[in-house]
Amino acid sequence: MLDVVYNHLGPEGNYLGDFGPYFTSQYQSLWGQALNFDGPDSDEVIRYFTENALYSLRDFRIDALHLDAIHGIVDRNAQPFLQLLARSVHEFAREAGREIYLIAESDFNDVRYIQPAESGGCGMDAQWSDDFHHALHTLLTGEQTGYYQDFGKLEHLEKAFTEGFVYSSQYSAYRRRRHGNSSCHVPARQFVVFSQNHDQVGNRLFGDRLSTLVSFEALKLVAGMVILVPYIPLLFMGEEWGERAPFQYFTSHSDAALVDAVRRGRQAEFAFFRWQGLPPDPQDEATFFRSKVDHSRRHTGWHQIMCGFYQELINLRRTLPGLARPDKQRLETCGLEQEKVLLIRRWSDAGEAVVIANFSKEPKSVLLVVPEGAWRKVLDSADQRWREPGSSVPPRSNSSGTVQLSLCPESFSVFQREVI
Repeated sequence: MLDVVYNHLGPEGNYLGDFGPYFTSQYQSLWGQALNFDGPDSDEVIRYFTENALYSLRDFRIDALHLDAIHGIVDRNAQPFLQLLARSVHEFAREAGREIYLIAESDFNDVRYIQPAESGGCGMDAQWSDDFHHALHTLLTGEQTGYYQDFGKLEHLEKAFTEGFVYSSQYSAYRRRRHGNSSCHVPARQFVVFSQNHDQVGNRLFGDRLSTLVSFEALKLVAGMVILVPYIPLLFMGEEWGERAPFQYFTSHSDAALVDAVRRGRQAEFAFFRWQGLPPDPQDEATFFRSKVDHSRRHTGWHQIMCGFYQELINLRRTLPGLARPDKQRLETCGLEQEKVLLIRRWSDAGEAVVIANFSKEPKSVLLVVPEGAWRKVLDSADQRWREPGSSVPPRSNSSGTVQLSLCPESFSVFQREVI
């Protein structure tokens, strides 16, 4: 899979404008000159970038393209570049007898990017859901600055589970306007979810990962929420063993004026988060070396335990009836906001599973509505196996419609309905 950037080109070493009208002064970009996708002579600009995509797919056998920040592409054409790109890529895939995917990154919460062209969409195969990240991150860290101010309740994570987007035309305090449209009808396979990625970590003041912000127990809880949802999970490099090295923004520019502009720009960018301190110098070589992943950690201490935990979760996602199909139509949630406990029920024709998660830092005793029958525990993040003192959740539960359970802090359990 290749990450492609069709919303801007870097400010240094950018000579594309010498060869044609690839840029426009009609729009402003956060990253330099805006690309000309809808002005005079833009047809050949669109052709250039479309052929760039096909070149990667055809000559280098790339299987999928991740399109960076498509919300930074301004295109007022009735047939926009992204729609034409998707059509060309999918036509090539059919002719080549291959499966090729286009995955969009956008913070617009707009399902039109992944709707078919016949329905007025762009025809992308999937897109990232920042809302899922924000809802999960705020529950665990309590952060409420910047775009995190729109999140922080259990109901936000519930909606991310059941629909994909949290903001689907509601008022956003951060944006001070309505935001997004409904994703109720969008299949689960069209959303990619995550607890961390290069943007969400790299765009923090110190590039700190979640492993340095929350407890070991909370990290396991995060893993369960990302892997056991019906969507496509994405893991950030080293997340599967709890990597602690930061991922900081680093550069190696040669233009002194540009280096100074980047330094000042990074400081201004963090103002609305109200984080204390100055960001690491992007041009300092030490910033780069601090950000390198230490692969040896995965074989030592609690990092090794975490890696085994992810392997167990991935195996459950693949094999457990009820969790194996990416189907959000066969999913129900029940959240207890005050207790910060979430019940997730998923099922298929082959079986049924229930995930019970406690996001509180305190133990909770709760009465939960669980379908009648016998339920067997197949995983518990608080088990001694995963470096814990032991779970308070029994290995089996018989439900007559409700079940009383005592839950350890920041933990979750997975139950499978037993067939009698």
